[in-house]
Amino acid sequence: MNRLLPTSVLAIAAIFLLCGCSGEEESGILLYCGAGIRPPVDELAAIFEDEEGIEVSIDYAGSEVILSRLTLSRTGDLFMPGDRFYMDQADEAGLVLEREPVCRFVPVILVRKGNPKNISRLEDLLRPAVKLGLGDPEACAVGRKSRKIFASIGVKWDELRSRTAYLAQTVNDLGLQVRLGLLDAVIVWDAVAEYYRNDAEVVAIPEEQNIISCVDLGLLTFTGNREAAKRFMEFTRSSRGKEIFTKHGYGRIPVEDYETEK
Repeated sequence: MNRLLPTSVLAIAAIFLLCGCSGEEESGILLYCGAGIRPPVDELAAIFEDEEGIEVSIDYAGSEVILSRLTLSRTGDLFMPGDRFYMDQADEAGLVLEREPVCRFVPVILVRKGNPKNISRLEDLLRPAVKLGLGDPEACAVGRKSRKIFASIGVKWDELRSRTAYLAQTVNDLGLQVRLGLLDAVIVWDAVAEYYRNDAEVVAIPEEQNIISCVDLGLLTFTGNREAAKRFMEFTRSSRGKEIFTKHGYGRIPVEDYETEK
């Protein structure tokens, strides 16, 4: 018995450790999320935590930034970038088990209240007197999309960059810059622009020039809490989830009304 005791103790200790680790894994999920999707995702996470008792930790940043983070760390459960391009990158790298569409963005021009620079089209943003802000295409989805939109009308990035007074890491920062009067105009998502309606004005980009951004939610291959992550995906795609996105102004314009990026 004396010789068996240490082994028994070790076995029991191992069981407790395993149970402890399992409980820790089941305690919550980590979602990497594009900063521009924060309002509905915050609400979705709060409801999910309250009803399911599962904590949702969210890492908000530019889409390129969060893609780099999850690629390097190989931790986390879910990925929701601001554009399908980043999900495709993760998918091709073997980081995604499954994915579902959740909402879409339409780029718009946000200008200062009263539109003092009389901006009515994309070309007006290139006037020397206009203080323009764009998302950094190497950091966030709206920056990459803005670069492609200008490229479609023959404006190369070097020229566009030289006329840009401010490059933002997130789309939210761009709206704030206009509200504070630090910039005359920026390109943001339609849903983000809605939050600045009292402090700024929206100028639509013509449909034939615009490129929508489709947003997917993906389950990561290295998830440590697959069942909980799957339940969050199901909640996001449910009728209640869709209502939350719609309430915050996401996905209101039909995809077929705009050119989609190939």
